[in-house]
Amino acid sequence: MAERSTAAVDVAHSGGDSGGEDTPQPSRSDDAAADGTAPQNDGQDGQGSGGGKRPERSGRENREGGAPDLHSGHKLAKRYRLEECVTRLDGFSSWRAVDEKLRRAVGIHILPADHRQVRPVLAAARSAALLGDPRFVQVLDAVEDGELVYVVHEWLPDAVPLGPLLAAGPLPPHEAYELVSQLAEAMAAAHREGLAHLRLTPGAVLRTGTGQYRIRGLAVNAALRGISSATPQRSDTEAIGALLYAALTQRWPYEQDAYGLTGVARLSGGTLMPPDQVRANVHRGLSELAMRALVNDGATASSENPPCTTPEELVRAVAELPRIRPPEPAFVQPAPYERTTYQQGAFVAEPVPAVSVPAGAAAPLTAVPPTLPGRTGKLLKWGVSALLIAALGLGSWQIADALLKGDKGGEPAPRGQVQSERENEEPSAVGNPVSGKPVNITSARILDPQGAGREDADDAELAFDGNPGTYWHTLHYASAKFGNLKPGVGLILDLGEAQQVSTLKVSFLGPTGVDFLASPATISGRPDSLGDFSKVSSGNGTEVVLTAKKPIRTQYVLVWLTELPLTEQQEYRGRITEISVTS
Repeated sequence: MAERSTAAVDVAHSGGDSGGEDTPQPSRSDDAAADGTAPQNDGQDGQGSGGGKRPERSGRENREGGAPDLHSGHKLAKRYRLEECVTRLDGFSSWRAVDEKLRRAVGIHILPADHRQVRPVLAAARSAALLGDPRFVQVLDAVEDGELVYVVHEWLPDAVPLGPLLAAGPLPPHEAYELVSQLAEAMAAAHREGLAHLRLTPGAVLRTGTGQYRIRGLAVNAALRGISSATPQRSDTEAIGALLYAALTQRWPYEQDAYGLTGVARLSGGTLMPPDQVRANVHRGLSELAMRALVNDGATASSENPPCTTPEELVRAVAELPRIRPPEPAFVQPAPYERTTYQQGAFVAEPVPAVSVPAGAAAPLTAVPPTLPGRTGKLLKWGVSALLIAALGLGSWQIADALLKGDKGGEPAPRGQVQSERENEEPSAVGNPVSGKPVNITSARILDPQGAGREDADDAELAFDGNPGTYWHTLHYASAKFGNLKPGVGLILDLGEAQQVSTLKVSFLGPTGVDFLASPATISGRPDSLGDFSKVSSGNGTEVVLTAKKPIRTQYVLVWLTELPLTEQQEYRGRITEISVTS
C-alpha cells in the first residue's frame, strides 16, 4: 500500500527542478489558474462540456521538450484516431479520440517522451487503472510509444460536467445530497487503496444521464501538473466541501472568482459565511456539512460537531443526515374534454342559421334528427328485437324444464357427484388464487443504488426469455463481494400488476448468493431503492429455489445478488440464465 501511495498519490516533481515545492490545494481559486488556463476552461481536461471551442495555447507549453505535432485525424498505434483537442497546456495535450478497434469514443492525454512529468503520470495512470471502481472514469491504457507517451481513458458522451450544471443555478437539496454522498464514498474507497485526486474541481465531476456522479482524472490530473500534497486526504475532503458549497449556493467558497462562479467575501475575522446565510432556503444539514468539510478558519464555529478531515469521516457525517428524497412528481391535470361535431357513435346536428321571425308569429320548430337515422337505425331496432325474443324463448324453455323436473328437486345428489363437482370448481372463482401457476414477467430493470450507472439492463430480458443458453450478466469485480464497493446489485421484475407470488426460481452460471425481495402490493409508483422492498428469503447455488413462508401479493420482485462466483476468466461476475416466478 505504501509503495502504491508513493507512486500514484504523492507525485512529487521527480523529473523537474521544483521537487520540494508545495503546490496549493487544487480546490482553491488561486490554484484554478495556476496551470495557465482560465478557470472556466479548467474542467475540460479530457472531456469537454460540448462547446467544441479549441482552448488557447499556453505560453509555457514548450518550456520543456517540443510538444508533439499532432492534429485531428492523426492515429496513435494505428488504432486511436484523434478528433478534437480539448486541452493544450504546459507541454501536454488532451484529446477526444475514437478507438477504431473497439469502435468507441475515448479520451487521451499525450505528452512528449522527454516531458518532466512522464514517470509520475505513467505511475499514476497504472495505479488508477488497478482500482477498477465504477465511480471513477476508468483508465484504459498507459503507453510509451517512441517520442510520445499517452494515457487512454473512458469517454462518457452522455455525461455533463458539474460546472455547466452549476452555471444554470444551485442544485436541488436531494441532488446536492447525492453529490456529496457519492463523491465522499468514492474518494474514501480511493484513499483506502492509497490514491488521491488533488484536483477535484467542478470540471472533474461528471453527472451521467442516469443521475450518477463520476470522477475523472484520479491521480492522473495532479500528476500531469506536478501537484502534490502533504495531507492528500484533507485536500480531497476540502475539495468535496467546496463542491457541496457551490452546489448549494452557486458561489465559490473563496474570495476569488473561479470556474465561472462568483467568490464569497469573508466575514470579519476572515471566517467564511455558511451556505444558509448566503442563499435562502438552503438545507440546514447540508449547509453545516459543507462547512465541516471545508475545515477553514472559523468554518465550524457555529456547530458543535467536529470538522471532517478525511473522506471516511465525511461519509460517516453524511450517513448521520436523514436521507433527502427527490420531490414527488406533480400530478398533471388532463385537458378538459372538448366535444366536437364529429364524435364516434353519435350524431351531433350542425348549427342552424338564425331565421328572422315576424312579430306575433310563432317560432318555427327545429326538427331533431333521430339518433341513428335511416336504414342503419331500422336494422339495429330489428336486431335488438330479435335478441329479446330469443332470450325470452330460452328463459321460458328453462323454466318449463325446471317445473317438469320439480318432483326430483328434493332428492340429495349422490355424495360422489357433489365431490366431483367441487373438484372441478376453479379456486379463483371463489376468491382463492391458484398456487403453483407460472406468473408472467413483463419487464426488468437494474437496481444499483451504490453503483455509478454502469450496470447494463439492455440484456435483462435474457434472464427470463425461456432459453437457458442465454444470460444477463453483471460487470466484473475484484472479489466475490463486489470488490467491497457495494452490498449488491439486482434486477427488479415487473409482473404487470399485483399478483400472488410464492416461489422464485433463479438459475446461475456458477454458485451465486441471492436474496428474494418484494415490494408491498399497495406501493404507489415504481420502487427505485432497496428500502422499497422487504426480504422474503435467500439462498446460494447455481439452481436456487426461494419460497415465501406464505404466498404474498406484489407487482415488483427484486432478485438481489449478494455474492458473485469466479468465472473462467478469473474474474468475479454474476450471470443469470433463467428466472421463473410462480403463484
